[in-house]
Amino acid sequence: MVYRLIESATVFVHFSFILYVVFGGFVAWKWRRTIAFHLVAVAWGAGSVLIGYDCPLTNLENWARRMAGISELPSTGFISYYIAGVFYPVSIEAIVQGVAAAVVVGSWVGYVLLGRHVRSESARAQPRH
Repeated sequence: MVYRLIESATVFVHFSFILYVVFGGFVAWKWRRTIAFHLVAVAWGAGSVLIGYDCPLTNLENWARRMAGISELPSTGFISYYIAGVFYPVSIEAIVQGVAAAVVVGSWVGYVLLGRHVRSESARAQPRH
């Protein structure tokens, strides 16, 4: 019972992390200091997809699944088990990854442009001596 709860919580955190990787740049539009966290999350997420290193969340879920007496995730990992083929056809996975990357880059471009706007507004608001 406890291991199934750990497994479920890990799945929730994993989904949340993936959503943050894709959309966290937009969060930084409002809370600008969070951009550093987003950069790290994107680096980790992209690295796990491109390089294929082990994700600690996948390892935690697999441990909880083993302890609960159920089979581990396939060696292809979390995304291929829970997302690819469920939310989109596996045949368009490269397109989905490209769209996700475009969303991330777009959010960063917006972050930079918004930062310029905020700085120019604050410069105009400063009293001149």
